[in-house]
Amino acid sequence: MTVLKNVKQELGRFRLRLLAAAAFVLFCFGLLLARLVFLQVIQHESLSDRAESNRITVVPIVPNRGLIKDRNGIVLASNYSAYTLEITPSKVPDLETTIDALAQVIEVQPRDRRRFKRLMSENKNFESLPIRTKLSEAEVARFTAQRFRFPGVEIKARLFRSYPLGEVGAHLIGYIGRINQAEKKAMDEWEDEDIANYRGTEYIGKLGLEQSYERELHGITGFEQVETSAGGRAVRRLAHRPPTPGNTLMLSIDIRLQALVEELYKDRRGALVAVDPRNGEVLAFVSKPTFDPNLFVDGIDADSWRELNEDLDKPLLNRALRGTYPPGSTFKPFMAMAALNSGKRAPGTIVMDNLTYSFGGRTFGSPETDRPGPKDMRLAIVSSSNVYFYSLANEMGVDLIHDELEPFGFGRKTEIDVQGEVTGVLPSQAWKRRYFARNPANQKWFAGETISLGIGQGYNNFTMLQIATAVSTLSTGGQRFKPRLVREIEDVVRHEQRRIASDALPPLALKPEQVDVIRNAMHGVTIEGTSRAAFNGAGYRSGGKTGTAQAIGLRAGERYKDIKADERKRDHSLYIAFAPLEEPTIALAVIVENAGFGSTSAAPIARRVFDFMLMGQYPSEEDIALTQLGKTTAPVGQPRRIEQMPLPGQAPVAGAVPASGSLPAASPASAASSAPAAPLPASAAKPPAPKPAASGARP
Repeated sequence: MTVLKNVKQELGRFRLRLLAAAAFVLFCFGLLLARLVFLQVIQHESLSDRAESNRITVVPIVPNRGLIKDRNGIVLASNYSAYTLEITPSKVPDLETTIDALAQVIEVQPRDRRRFKRLMSENKNFESLPIRTKLSEAEVARFTAQRFRFPGVEIKARLFRSYPLGEVGAHLIGYIGRINQAEKKAMDEWEDEDIANYRGTEYIGKLGLEQSYERELHGITGFEQVETSAGGRAVRRLAHRPPTPGNTLMLSIDIRLQALVEELYKDRRGALVAVDPRNGEVLAFVSKPTFDPNLFVDGIDADSWRELNEDLDKPLLNRALRGTYPPGSTFKPFMAMAALNSGKRAPGTIVMDNLTYSFGGRTFGSPETDRPGPKDMRLAIVSSSNVYFYSLANEMGVDLIHDELEPFGFGRKTEIDVQGEVTGVLPSQAWKRRYFARNPANQKWFAGETISLGIGQGYNNFTMLQIATAVSTLSTGGQRFKPRLVREIEDVVRHEQRRIASDALPPLALKPEQVDVIRNAMHGVTIEGTSRAAFNGAGYRSGGKTGTAQAIGLRAGERYKDIKADERKRDHSLYIAFAPLEEPTIALAVIVENAGFGSTSAAPIARRVFDFMLMGQYPSEEDIALTQLGKTTAPVGQPRRIEQMPLPGQAPVAGAVPASGSLPAASPASAASSAPAAPLPASAAKPPAPKPAASGARP
């Protein structure tokens, strides 16, 4: 059967389809043309800028961190450049495989892997993180030859912080470390300009002066505009603004003195703070044991951190700033000053010391070495009479003691220019109500609690910084300063020095004749009292007071010798001093934890500090060894000249000779017969819980 087609109709349908297809094609071309006009004409300027920004990369240039130097220009913190191998996790498909392959080219130890994983958990995955630092030239060459195998891995030049003296002064200098998430969150609150200044910066001050003076040390970030290829490689530099290095901190610290004191402590625990009473500058700021801040610069490994953090001696605790201690008998000169200033006692008032003081059915005792008899204020300080100051505390009452001694700086922050200071405790009735706010039954102040305050026990707890500041104020007759560690800031670009003066506080209204009574009594301690052996033959006159503070309270009927076998329960050894007597240029407070009598451990350290500062003398090797053991009083052997003594890590100076005008050498036979015990770690900011009043502090 033949089908007849309507050719005309079919041709019409074909033409219609052709026209529809043509219209569709024209419409599509119209859309393309419209898009082209939109992109090339309307959006030309915007897209041109975006293309330029893709071609040009702005690279931040991290500034050199400012140096830290001591008062004599010795560098305590500096910088050096080294290569690091870094991975950007977002650009690496299989991290473990990549790291395993890298380990075939460059040594990657297990601790490097652990640190990298820790950094990944603390940072975003598009940030470049180091898997290895401080590469050698050979390692750089090996990786460069095989770089094509490792997308997302590159070598960068980084600045690293260095602390050339290691552990010396670590607590005051501090250290830097990688910026963590908490710090990044805090930085979000900064001004935009400050945030921009930290672009490219991965490290920030974490402790000590590195933290407190971060803005001075950081510098101003620079930048480079770099033209890059399609592959992201730099082709040429288009613009450049160099970074501005951070400022240099010039400290008031004499690092040779600091190193000497730390050496004298050796493995013992404690703290020493020495200040210049004329201006508040801190001369030494010692906390022992200490640590090596270089461990933290590159990220401390887990084993080292565990060792430091779990050490019973607490090397990370800044005892000078955060360790609080009962002052023991070093508190007695201040009690006497308070009595004179308040009119509670005259210098000639006689108190019969029978070695015991009874109050409220309790008996408060004296050390076995004390001697009975009538005592006025001077003799009470020289002989360190407990009974005299028991009765004085009872006469004054806790609130008057607080009001008279709080202006000396006890129980409040000194506002030193480093973060982390604690308040300590100078008790009062109001303080006890606040402290026991959750336990109303313990809020009442009992009169018997006041007795032990007179000999520096009970709730009294202060830092060595507070005590040294108080000694400074007393030695100058009431002149007060806020202590400072930084004395000058140097702008290394303009070569300008900005002096940082200590803030002078309103002086205390102390009567000169009353101050002379206390100063002369403290001088008597060094010539006829408990520190006479340590200061025998000194080429200057000084004032001082020994102290022996209980580390724990004694139960009723318990004697000190019953607990002495446990070294961490032994008494702390303290000493306060100033010199020269006529015009003091140095005042200090020193504690050796759990070392016993203040005259056998703390006072000998103070003597060597004064010899260093006032006589220019450095102890002999024999004297240092004996002092480390607590077995010497006055110096032994020939002292050496300070300038010829090497700093830690330096080679000895050739041809070193003894210092001229050396002090008379004390006989080793006159030294103490036993070494001090390992001390108990200092307490933190909180005072101890209520405990029985001391049964008798030793001088």
